[in-house]
Amino acid sequence: MLDHALLEDLVAQVRLAPSVHNIQPTRWRRDGSDLLVLEDMARRLPMADPANHDVRLSHGAAIEGLALALAGRGLCIAEVVALDGQSETTRMRPVARLSIAVGASPDPLANAVAARASWRGAFRRTDADSRQALAHLAASNGDLLIVDAPEAVAAIAVLGDQAGLHFLREEAHRRELLHWMRLSPAHPDYLRDGLNAEALALGRLEAIGAGLVLGSRFPLLDRLGLAGPLTSERGKTGSGAIALFCRPAGEDALDTGRAFYRAWLAIAAAGLAACPLSVLADWPESRRALEETHALPAGRRLVNVFRLGLPARAQVAARARLPVGELIV
Repeated sequence: MLDHALLEDLVAQVRLAPSVHNIQPTRWRRDGSDLLVLEDMARRLPMADPANHDVRLSHGAAIEGLALALAGRGLCIAEVVALDGQSETTRMRPVARLSIAVGASPDPLANAVAARASWRGAFRRTDADSRQALAHLAASNGDLLIVDAPEAVAAIAVLGDQAGLHFLREEAHRRELLHWMRLSPAHPDYLRDGLNAEALALGRLEAIGAGLVLGSRFPLLDRLGLAGPLTSERGKTGSGAIALFCRPAGEDALDTGRAFYRAWLAIAAAGLAACPLSVLADWPESRRALEETHALPAGRRLVNVFRLGLPARAQVAARARLPVGELIV
């Protein structure tokens, strides 16, 4: 059912799914009539993601991307069996086995795959179009709790800066982040993976400045009280609305990742641009503050936070992706 040519076509679409820091840790292998999901062990974030939760969530997003691609071809994922055994090699670890079956209709969210991208710029001032899109999103996706009151958004923007600064003050965390940032087009992986300057909405001088601020000068800048203002994104965050992404407590991150991708595609399908503010859910203090301030549905936990709205200018998709041939092993 899945010959190599079809698998290549599928993975070409699947690789557009989001992954933490755009590290793209998911690999694919045919195994008889099944498909194996593997984790590239070299693509982990020991500082930012010590429990490997976000990497597993990224695998879930990739699995949902496969489901969307299969549905367009009349196929479906009949079963997902988690594989949490030992690494098959020092490089690859089995994540899941997928059985593929005939019988599916195209998923409407597949139409948003090409449009979905992280938007790290500012948003247009809230207007009737924004409110209508947000209302439609709130009604169509139960995993997203929309916050659009200006004072509440402003408070979350301040909290986001505090959470971001908390992690940037950890040298190992900052070093890991810089490792995955591609701040110059001359970087050999600029169009392959990680966070390039275009995706970060950084001009040439801004990208140079980011490298200087986040590098060895950061501790001095922090002591001088300059690190916070130089890394602040309060203005961008406060220019739009906020969506709290909540899922059932105790859920497997593979399932969470599938829902996360669908929620982001629903945002794009509503005509909105978005960018995750993962630090707000990762820092216990900010996560607790959000859960105490905003009434999450019973039995749900905060997984991530989006800032979203109508982009202030046309989006330019900077698709840094690994070649299909490297994702099939």
